This record gives sequence, structure tokens and C-alpha cells, in this order.
Amino acid sequence: MHISLPQILLSPLLLTLTLSQKVYQGFNTGSTLTSRAPKTESDFTLEFTAAQSLHASPGIFSSARLYTNIQASTTTTPLSAFPAAIATNTSLLLGIWCSGTTSIANELSALKKAIDTHGDALRNLVVGVSVGSEDLYRISESGVRNKAGLGQGPDEIVGFIKETRDFLKTVGLGSALVGHVDTWSAWANSSNEAGMILLSSTISYLIPISSCLALPSTFYSHV
Repeated sequence: MHISLPQILLSPLLLTLTLSQKVYQGFNTGSTLTSRAPKTESDFTLEFTAAQSLHASPGIFSSARLYTNIQASTTTTPLSAFPAAIATNTSLLLGIWCSGTTSIANELSALKKAIDTHGDALRNLVVGVSVGSEDLYRISESGVRNKAGLGQGPDEIVGFIKETRDFLKTVGLGSALVGHVDTWSAWANSSNEAGMILLSSTISYLIPISSCLALPSTFYSHV
């Protein structure tokens, strides 16, 4: 399901975030356009404004889930979604890209630069931080069979989660929830069972993404 609006391409998965008694509704959004060109601040502003203008929808779509903190085609430049979110009062589920890498130092560097620049204006919009996206699915039996690309194992993800938590304490986000996003099949796949037990003992929340694009994903607080 694509949201067809002029100059706008949002991720096809509807994202609903639930934190305690508060519900956040929004969309996943990547760092590039369909042409693979990096999105600019104006691109993100247009997306966020359009999402908030879906007046016939159930509730207000004023949140966004990001996959990375890094501006496309750069190494550590902060994502241009950050000033756009501040300008439109769009809350953010931050994302740290973990697949195909042995380090998230650049991700954390970009986020630090963004917080140093924007301060509480950005901190106050952070709903949580997702360390990784569908990494376990990509290395699962079904992911390999479907040629889903490079993934990441649970031990590595757990290490990145711990590193992220330690980092967030240094930038005034120590209370932010930290977790992982993966497909529902990754959570249910028996080949991932040991990894899921390890991962579930480490994170603040689990987000299973439905394989059916018409269905919402849900942000779960992990007890």
C-alpha cells in the first residue's frame, strides 16, 4: 500500500506506536526517494505535513519511524528528517541501521551531531530507538531463501543495543526505550528461537511487522 501524494513516497507499512497510555500513529519513512536520491529536509517536511493532513483517517498521523540517523550518501551527517520533524512537531521512533556492518559508530555520531544542534527540540520528539530493522529475518531460513540480503545475528544486535543504551545516557536520552524491529516471521521462526530468547531479555520493546502491507504494525512495551 503506497500513499500517493504529489512528490511524496512514504513507506508502505502503517506504524502504530503504543507507549503506556499514549498512542502514536505514523508511517515508516526511508532516507531516499524512489530514484535513490537522498531526501532533503523539504522532502521530509512535505511527507510529515501530508501525513498530518489525512483528515479522513482514524486519528492523527503525527509520528514517523526512521531506519537510520545518517543522511544518505554521507558518512555521519545527520538525517535531514530531524529539522523537518521539529518544524512539523512530528514525533520519531529513531532507527539505527545494523545489517551488513560490524559497527554502529557512524549512526551514533550522526545522532549526537543532531542532538548537539537541536537539543531539547529533538529530544522531546523521540519516542524510542529501534536498533536494527528485519536483520534477523534476513539471516533466517526464509530470508536466505528469499534472497533478502545482508542481515545480522542476535548476538550482534544485542551488542549494538547495549552500545546504544550507553550512548543515549550521554546525550540526555537515557530514559528512551530501546528495542528492535523485525518481521513477525522472524519472531515465530524456530531457527531464530535461541536468538529471540537472548534478544527479548535485552530490549524494552518488540515490534513485529506484519507481512501483510494492509495491516498495522504495533509498538509493544516489553514487560
